[in-house]
Amino acid sequence: MSLLTELHPQAARIAAQLRARGEKIAVADGATGGLIAASLLTIPGALDFFVGGGVVYSLRAREILFDQPRDAYKGMRGASEDYALLQARSIRDNFQAEWGIAESGSVGGSSHPTGAPAGQSVAAIAGPDGFLFSKLTQTGSDDRIANMEAFTRAALSALEEAFGGKA
Repeated sequence: MSLLTELHPQAARIAAQLRARGEKIAVADGATGGLIAASLLTIPGALDFFVGGGVVYSLRAREILFDQPRDAYKGMRGASEDYALLQARSIRDNFQAEWGIAESGSVGGSSHPTGAPAGQSVAAIAGPDGFLFSKLTQTGSDDRIANMEAFTRAALSALEEAFGGKA
């Protein structure tokens, strides 16, 4: 079974929650490489709840998608809660959605620019009325592909948890 086929039921529950609320989401994939967005886009009619996003894998991508001054990140490290929460708020606001989800992690196979350990990811969610939620995942692994998959599963689970459980 492919990863997207496996994640489709979870994405369908998330889509149902967003549709029931009449709300939309924007996605900032990091170490997940676009898999969070791809999972949500497996749902037919995704335009009902998905406004867009991007893969934030460089400082240039960060500058364009989040439109934050460099000093907004002062003292922050990638794959950390404060960094991911800033990204979740920024992607939500810049795409004018009710919800933003951002994942920041270190998948392994090479050293992370900020020194984050391989196998560490933070999924952060910013919602309406100042709602913020984050979840740390640590796999203890340097397996890049397995970590990308684990981080994507964790991010989607964090989103369901933020919505208050399964639909």
